[in-house]
Amino acid sequence: MAIRQPIITVVGHVDHGKTSILDRIRSTAVAAKEAGGITQKISFTTFPSAILEEKSKDLLKQFKIKIEIPGFLFIDTPGHAAFTNLRKRGGALADIAILVIDINEGIMPQTAESIEILRANKTPFLIALNKVDAISGWRRISNNLAENIEKQAMHVRTQFDTKVYKIVEALFAHSFNADLFTKISDFTKQIAMIPTSGKSGEGISELLVMLAGLSQRFLKDELEIGKETKGTVLELKKEKDMMYVEAIVYDGHLNQNDTLVVAGLEKPIVTRVRALFEALPLSKGFKPVKSVTASAGIRMQVPDSSEILSGMPFLVAKASDIKKASQEVQKEVSEAIHLDKDGIIAKAESLGSLEALLILLRKSNIPVARVGIGNITKTDVISASSNIQKNPLNAIVIGFNVDISEEVKNEEKIKLLTNEVIYKLIEDFEKWRIEKYQEISRSKLEVMSMPCKLKVLRFMFRMSKPAIFGVRVEAGTLVPEIPLMNHEGKHIDKVKAVQSEGKGVQSAKKGKEVALSLPGITFGRQVKEGDILYSELSESEFRKLKENKSLLSSEEMNILKEIAEIKRKEKSTWGM
Repeated sequence: MAIRQPIITVVGHVDHGKTSILDRIRSTAVAAKEAGGITQKISFTTFPSAILEEKSKDLLKQFKIKIEIPGFLFIDTPGHAAFTNLRKRGGALADIAILVIDINEGIMPQTAESIEILRANKTPFLIALNKVDAISGWRRISNNLAENIEKQAMHVRTQFDTKVYKIVEALFAHSFNADLFTKISDFTKQIAMIPTSGKSGEGISELLVMLAGLSQRFLKDELEIGKETKGTVLELKKEKDMMYVEAIVYDGHLNQNDTLVVAGLEKPIVTRVRALFEALPLSKGFKPVKSVTASAGIRMQVPDSSEILSGMPFLVAKASDIKKASQEVQKEVSEAIHLDKDGIIAKAESLGSLEALLILLRKSNIPVARVGIGNITKTDVISASSNIQKNPLNAIVIGFNVDISEEVKNEEKIKLLTNEVIYKLIEDFEKWRIEKYQEISRSKLEVMSMPCKLKVLRFMFRMSKPAIFGVRVEAGTLVPEIPLMNHEGKHIDKVKAVQSEGKGVQSAKKGKEVALSLPGITFGRQVKEGDILYSELSESEFRKLKENKSLLSSEEMNILKEIAEIKRKEKSTWGM
């Protein structure tokens, strides 16, 4: 039975060097071009066995490995662990994974997420302990990694060992037993760790040889090529006014003119392979072919490719099997996208990006009512507007790696939030939600008297009916209609109006000097220059403000304490 190339995914924390390792393998320079230095779109690299044998013949001889697989097909996943959930029908798309860990930083939160997703998908993996060259004093003595480790200066070797075993301990906490590849006798019981440098290339040959040995020993059954042709769309690309569908064929054989059934967001797309191109080794372009055999990175030209979305599964089907194939591929989409009755609106550039976004939102218990592929439009804003009354915390449209249409760029009522780096988008969204919640909560409090402290100035414009005089806001916020008391707790009057520079204002904050009018007092009797006045609170208002102290500033809390002290001179249990 013929076997295919194992599909290998490279995963880990956002800046631990996944793409730089692949750059070394394929001799490209992708990492520096990506948004924020983080890979945002999945790409693939074909690595034939002939190149592996040429680059690593001494190591293959040393480890007594005879190459039987056709090569490797690498998938470079985006930085956030949510993307490692790229799937095929029946499990994870990857047969084996490389988990990249910066040897100097160790396991980070997103490394841990990658580990859990690999565990959930039952994906075997190796560990690349990357950036070994960044260890102070490290020297690359030869092209043999094991020899380099042994011949480091004593203080460098001590640093290296300390860092390695710190990572071993952290992995053990995740229930994985790991050690350096040179120390493992049974690869079924321990995970091999290979020190690497994406910068210098050290350890890359050892990494490839380990992948080959493990793939051939443990994955042969999974690598047998079946009769049914299956694949996953990665993305759509436009070159020289021509649209191409980039995809991975992970089982079977795909031919030019085959009929494809591709899953859609709402319904499947039935189309035909008009032209077929196979990826050249080491990401050096594509060549036109009549057929490909799994595993293969491909480009296709199909009619109406604009309807096809990234991340969608596809099957090759005969005319009599189209209905059955349609039901199969659509089932995967319905399992990937679950919507809530009420929630926010999420947009992304592709289905894969959207699924990743939904995973993260679900993890934060954020409900999503509507999703879409493409830029944020007026339709999205109209849909989100219904949340203003129902739940203002959902009155937002978030977009991953999409633009905001010109017609809604100046939208004010609905929050439009985009970012081309997914984890930053989630951080920005969660920050907005906290701020919005505080704004909503505070607006509910402000129907009551808020804490306020005033000092009466010498400026008096009118003695009575109403008395109009100047005050300085010592702390808190002064607003019309609040009742005032003096420093003894005696009721003074309710503020009729507040003026600044001859104009009525709705509020005055700390440090502001304004005029206020009190209709029921005479200046010089109830109120004199130099007096300190406070907003007068009822006991229930005081308790409610105290219950919501997280929404008050430190100075507002101090005023609350002063008001309570004044009130408790007359009633010791006031506000308790």
